[in-house]
Amino acid sequence: MTTPEHQPPTPDPASKDRVFRSPMGIVGGVALLAIVLWLGVDALVRGEGRTQWLALAALILIVPLVSAFTLRPAVYANEDRLRIRNPLRVIVLPWGQIASLRSGYSNEAVTKSGTKFQLWAVPVSLRARKKAARRSARAAAERSAAARGERGGRAGGGMGLGGLGFGAPRGDADADGPMRAETDKVMDDLRELLENRETAESAQGEVTVRWAYEVVGPAVAGAVLLVILLAMS
Repeated sequence: MTTPEHQPPTPDPASKDRVFRSPMGIVGGVALLAIVLWLGVDALVRGEGRTQWLALAALILIVPLVSAFTLRPAVYANEDRLRIRNPLRVIVLPWGQIASLRSGYSNEAVTKSGTKFQLWAVPVSLRARKKAARRSARAAAERSAAARGERGGRAGGGMGLGGLGFGAPRGDADADGPMRAETDKVMDDLRELLENRETAESAQGEVTVRWAYEVVGPAVAGAVLLVILLAMS
């Protein structure tokens, strides 16, 4: 009989998850939770009678929801599947079940059956897209000006704009193509994984959806308690 001390080591997974989250969502969630807890704890400590119960019910309701919509969302991707942890659900999508990854006003995974799942952890920022487009256009203009300067410098004995050091592309320019917003880059990476892995044998399987009862349960309990307290007033 093989003893635990002599068992062979468990092999590491074939591929580890890449995790994508929203930094701004986390920062906003921490700030909101700090405010809610400060107000709630203050009401619990200084309040009297029914005020303390109302504060407790509000905390039980609000804290899970704020955490769910700010700190909880994440997207986990490896070579076999895409796991989407949204505020109230966890969706596991084998790459073979995904028809497309769409980016519009929100980023979505669309299954071959036509079901859409939003990627809460990868929000679309129209402002970031516009900023990236402006930087890309500016970098293209600078490269064009540098090219004209180099041609002029060669024609004029090397004293064109390029020869004087003006019009050269700035360090933040992307010489390989247009600049992209960060969430669009994330979606590009996920699309590349989908393209490479959708036909792999290990990337097949069924779509699974699980409700986040650890969020729904406390929130419902807090809401019920709050309604009862308000009805008794």
